[in-house]
Amino acid sequence: MSDIALVREILRQLQWSTTTILHRLESIQSVDDFTSSDVGLEKLDAMCMQLIAIGEGLKNLDKVTQGSLLPRYPDVNWKRAMGMRDVLSHHYFDLDAEIVYNVCTQHIPSLAATLEQMQSDLKNR
Repeated sequence: MSDIALVREILRQLQWSTTTILHRLESIQSVDDFTSSDVGLEKLDAMCMQLIAIGEGLKNLDKVTQGSLLPRYPDVNWKRAMGMRDVLSHHYFDLDAEIVYNVCTQHIPSLAATLEQMQSDLKNR
């Protein structure tokens, strides 16, 4: 797979994860919806898995592009997005559902839009 094909594939995977989070978030109105039932906790777990996948994918994307792509899109705090993966993976038992909820509601929509713009820019290259 060429580098550009790999970049496109990683972007596709990242877009899928953001779309999945936003879809699952439709039935979550507050952090209490995560913590008040087993179903909510399962959704929280599922969203955390997608956030881990996003962080890992961003790290891979940055590596494949040798650090040249992400800085072109400064509206996203890439370091924090990648760092979320580390927090969730290494400190899972200290998970704060409110932080996950805030990340999903406040940052995933703009991340999804930026990823879409990146894909569009690559098509026009």
